[in-house]
Amino acid sequence: MERVTAHYYIETPLEIEKAAQILAGEQSSGTFVAVPGETEELKNRFAARVENIQYLETVDEPAIPGIMTAGKKYHRANLEISWSIENFGYNLPVMISTLQGNLYELTQFTGLKLMDIEIPDSFRQHFEGPAFGVAGSRALTRVYDRPMIGTIIKPSIGMSPEQTADLVKTLVTAGIDFIKDDELMSSSANSPFAKRVEAAMRVINEHADKTGKKVMYAFNISNELDEMQRNYDTILAHGGTCAMISLNSVGLAGVKKLCDNRQLCIHGHRNGWGMLNRHPLLGIEFPAYQKLWRLVGVDQIHVNGIQNKFWESDDSVVKSIKSCQKPLLGGYNILPVVSSGQWGGQAPETYRRTQTTDLLYMAGGGILAHPQGASAGVTALKQAWEAAVNGLSIAEAVQQYPEFALSVEKFGKKA
Repeated sequence: MERVTAHYYIETPLEIEKAAQILAGEQSSGTFVAVPGETEELKNRFAARVENIQYLETVDEPAIPGIMTAGKKYHRANLEISWSIENFGYNLPVMISTLQGNLYELTQFTGLKLMDIEIPDSFRQHFEGPAFGVAGSRALTRVYDRPMIGTIIKPSIGMSPEQTADLVKTLVTAGIDFIKDDELMSSSANSPFAKRVEAAMRVINEHADKTGKKVMYAFNISNELDEMQRNYDTILAHGGTCAMISLNSVGLAGVKKLCDNRQLCIHGHRNGWGMLNRHPLLGIEFPAYQKLWRLVGVDQIHVNGIQNKFWESDDSVVKSIKSCQKPLLGGYNILPVVSSGQWGGQAPETYRRTQTTDLLYMAGGGILAHPQGASAGVTALKQAWEAAVNGLSIAEAVQQYPEFALSVEKFGKKA
């Protein structure tokens, strides 16, 4: 029988082997005490198995305080625990309740993080995965030999549909590939969703008619299910190609319902990520997180960026990008979205460490605040990536590319 395996990083004041057995029992057939009906036959079929334990270190202070912490030593280890697919079938919400669920509540752990998940090939029969992914995103934007260059509507909220359309016109004329709503913007008092879609798509469609290039705009449809479907249909009706969903707000089942339409590219925004990941011994790591969203059909997913404005380290960002590059179920690929305080200056280091241009590279101020305007801002980002792929240093690129040189003057001191 096929099994799903979860990889955990744990800290416990107990002996590690005992803590591992508690974890396996709590999240399958067992509880805190033996109960009638928990037969050997039942346990053999449904109990979780401890597959591997790797001791790491022992520390004097707990990562997270708890009621079992007084006067203890705290042991850290990597665990592999597996469950039979019979336990939850192909029900993702119940699978996540099994792999995470009450584990974070247990007194026996002073730290626990889900690091990765291994899923069997049979999931391909039940989940179609991304409808577009990397290749489809490139085909829709007609960008093949470099990262897609994108930006965000700013100010995040407060602009009318007409003001948004004016900014969209500036951006599409500048040569942008991708535009998105901020996650704070869906349907505000002065910018109803349908009116904003109509105004923005009128500009995008006119530009496409003239040039043959249709800019992808990710309109934020995040809402309750019925309203999200209406918003999705509104985008389709106006010729749009992409919808944005706040993944952590809407949840796996809700996002899958929209992905199952398979008509729009789904841009997955992970706002709230720090709540799930920022503590080194609590939550979930990105390799596990992105697999879940690939399964339900998300085509693009945020990964933060090199030298970003948030807390996440460059090493963590690189690991996230590389986890998106790893094959899943023979082809469920997803496009990493690099964002957060980006401008062209981070392109060389991003390329050096990831060796990929299969990215959506997002810059807000890095485009809109360019000294020569948005058009030069877009050009500067394209130049930065051309220089990065060609192995040029920033100093060498400055000599060759005038728009990029002005970006360095403007943003370089903030890098």
